[in-house]
Amino acid sequence: MSISPRFIVVDDDKFNNALCTMVIGRICPDAQVLTFHDPIAGFDYLINDAPNFSVTHPVVLLLDINMPVMNGWVFLDKLNHFIVDQNKSITGQLIIYVLSSSVDKKDIDKAMQYPNVVDYIIKPITKEIIRKVLDQVVK
Repeated sequence: MSISPRFIVVDDDKFNNALCTMVIGRICPDAQVLTFHDPIAGFDYLINDAPNFSVTHPVVLLLDINMPVMNGWVFLDKLNHFIVDQNKSITGQLIIYVLSSSVDKKDIDKAMQYPNVVDYIIKPITKEIIRKVLDQVVK
């Protein structure tokens, strides 16, 4: 029996969240998808639920960078500080993809400087992208 993949989408654009949920559902109907249009609520959820993440049941985070209140860079910085402060490792447990409409090479390069970011995905999400993510996550 295989374990259903889990996704968390953090994007202030509710349409993008709905699109991600729809595309993920079409590729993997048994996937669990949780969306947050408020990045602070998404961050709080990650921090509070992190003990439930595991290598055998990883969570994929699709994170936008251009958001009000807390942008993706601040989100990633705070997450890294939390990991260091708690002396934890999320390697293999939380798989982070930056999902952005920005095609600026500076943004792409900056995202890839974060040790826990696996890849930079340019919106919109597609079935092919989700298949690629699942191939990397579900082994």
